[in-house]
Amino acid sequence: MKKVKLVGNVGADFSQDFHTEMSCHGIKVINTGKTDRTTGFSIRNDESGERTLRLIADAGRIPVRRVWSECQQARYLLLGPVFHEIDIPEITDLIESSPSRVFLDPQGLLRRLGKDREVEHFCEKDQFKKLVRLVDFIKPNKLEARAITGLQNHVESAKKLVEWGAKVAIVTLGENGSLVCDERTCFHVPAFETAVVDPTGAGEFYAGAFLAEFNRTGDLRSSCLYASAAASIMVESPRPEFPLVEGEVRRRTKLIGEVRGA
Repeated sequence: MKKVKLVGNVGADFSQDFHTEMSCHGIKVINTGKTDRTTGFSIRNDESGERTLRLIADAGRIPVRRVWSECQQARYLLLGPVFHEIDIPEITDLIESSPSRVFLDPQGLLRRLGKDREVEHFCEKDQFKKLVRLVDFIKPNKLEARAITGLQNHVESAKKLVEWGAKVAIVTLGENGSLVCDERTCFHVPAFETAVVDPTGAGEFYAGAFLAEFNRTGDLRSSCLYASAAASIMVESPRPEFPLVEGEVRRRTKLIGEVRGA
């Protein structure tokens, strides 16, 4: 993509470093944050790989109307709230007024605070179904897909999201890869086998890599393979900064594509 703009609430604790990092990659930041602290969570991973989040800071809501014109000019909108920075009615209004193709990572729309500020999954299904019919791509993980559809089977969850109106549904399965469905077919995308150090942010990285490749090729399967390969590099690093070399992403993409059933 030639131009990327990032809209979000970044607190004073991270604002300068964030702007510096994004500018190094040619990304324009529109920071609507007005708080001292950026939204953040403590994370506890159990032996099965499932994680428990506890909210430790909340930077509040994004004033969507302030960035309305920027969003309406975009070819693609990647919406990835982490904790109700925007709500479903605002997203619905934005999508209906924009010609952009929309990729939704719904995680932040499916979270609420439980005991001791631990994050629980929930879904206002009727309202969410109205949103799903407006998006081109939706990418929940397996727990989020279950919360949205009420279905245990990952393939059936993805099919249900397409039935509700999404053009493409991608259910990510961690080390087991992802399941992808559109109105014609469903297929499995393997994960690249690697030593996982920290999976935090892998879903968001998958989404960004997918859109970059889909913008280049327009091909669903190859874009999912590319996204899986790119995300595998990120999870190998314990820090936000990690080496991402296009040649290595392409090498892993090829290897994943050669796996039986990919």
